[in-house]
Amino acid sequence: FYETIPGLLVWGTLFVCVVLAFTRPLVMIYFIILFDVYWVLKVINYSFYLLVAWRRFSNAKKVDWKNKLGELQNVDSKRHIIFLTLFDETWDVVKTAVQSVCESAYDKSKFVIVVAGEERKKDNYELILRKIKEEFGGCFGDIVGTLHPTDLPDEIVGKGSNLHYSEQETRKYIDRRGWKYEDVICTIFDIDTVCHPQYFAYLTYLYCAHPRPTRSSFQPIALYNNNMWESPAVLRIMAFGTTFWIMTALARQDALVTFSSHSMSFQAIVDAGYHEKRIVSEDSRIFYQCLLAYDGDYEVTPMYIPVSMDTVRDDNWLQSIKNLYRQQRRWAWGVEHAPFLMFEFFKKGREKFPLWKKVKWIFLELEGKWSWCMVALIITLLGRLPMWVAPESVRQSALFFNAPHMLEYLMLLAMFGMLLSALLSLPLLPPRPAKYPKHNYVIMLLQWLLLPISLIFVSAIPAIDSVTHLMFGKYLGFNISQKKRGT
Repeated sequence: FYETIPGLLVWGTLFVCVVLAFTRPLVMIYFIILFDVYWVLKVINYSFYLLVAWRRFSNAKKVDWKNKLGELQNVDSKRHIIFLTLFDETWDVVKTAVQSVCESAYDKSKFVIVVAGEERKKDNYELILRKIKEEFGGCFGDIVGTLHPTDLPDEIVGKGSNLHYSEQETRKYIDRRGWKYEDVICTIFDIDTVCHPQYFAYLTYLYCAHPRPTRSSFQPIALYNNNMWESPAVLRIMAFGTTFWIMTALARQDALVTFSSHSMSFQAIVDAGYHEKRIVSEDSRIFYQCLLAYDGDYEVTPMYIPVSMDTVRDDNWLQSIKNLYRQQRRWAWGVEHAPFLMFEFFKKGREKFPLWKKVKWIFLELEGKWSWCMVALIITLLGRLPMWVAPESVRQSALFFNAPHMLEYLMLLAMFGMLLSALLSLPLLPPRPAKYPKHNYVIMLLQWLLLPISLIFVSAIPAIDSVTHLMFGKYLGFNISQKKRGT
């Protein structure tokens, strides 16, 4: 029943909007005007927090965080474990990720690299693990590998089940060395993640300065710019859109949930029962697992330092768009958290988990996925529908006559958010390869004109695809995001 709710909200909204457009067009016009006002306020909110995050991001990059660690007393006991989940990625992708960790401004003798491979791709796992040990063996305290067996019971194929197994094996490794779980900081990276040189120094500083570090995850800014110049425009603007969404969430912090690459204590991982092995969206689910394990006493601490990853580029343009659709659908499959929270919250009494927190997190999950599915369609298509189908009697009203002008002004105001995103995207670009002319920077600005179309076809529609699958119990499995870099 809970799994039907997100889909019913989305399809119910579509149905009501279409019916009202034909039967009560003036009511629909009132709704569209109010919705556009609401959306302009959301854009203002987005722009404000994006600028706040940008300022903090700019300041954090200037700090020598390794030097600041000298201000703290509890640093020496901390150790880092970096999980790299591997499937069939090539050595050139893996090498840049490991190289970035090796070049970190931190004592790498306290780093343990865990290469979490899949038995289904055992040959590739053994090849990559051997190459990492050969090229980076002298850089880290240790490099170990875990091989996730095929077809273990009660799990689905994907990153979550791989991590679940790897974390159990890593616990044995930690226990043999007698390390305290609260002194072990775990970082979960996608295999293509290139971290900022100051990432681990900054992370250690935040962890050691935090009053209760085992009750917090640590979320960096995710950039998808490793292969940005080689990627099609649609992939670029959707990648930047994800980055700016994360930045605003970091600045607001009240609704911040872990996403993609992040860090947390091993103590929290153990207390939460390791990463969930039966779901697709393990990166954000681990936050909710901790939230439930600690009866709501868990948070995410923002890190205003970036990690860089790849867009889902392929050599073929059409295949790149298909990859983007599948990636967006997989991300939108995070809607599975909403029924999970409803089910789990129902079992917890108010004395353990306050009612307002239950309502808050359920609302954030439902409203977030509903907006993902509906906003672009309401603004671009459904908002125009009553103008197209209204009878002549309605067309004579003052509201009908003035509505297009009001909507036009509101959308012009809303475009400020797009303009701000376009301008801030330029400083985030990696260095321009010599084969691309300088006028490509102009293209990087003009590409944002594709945003309305992109938000419908490779954002809203895949999100609707996800909630519809969940509504009918057609569960999506984990699909590997194909990522290729240009030569």
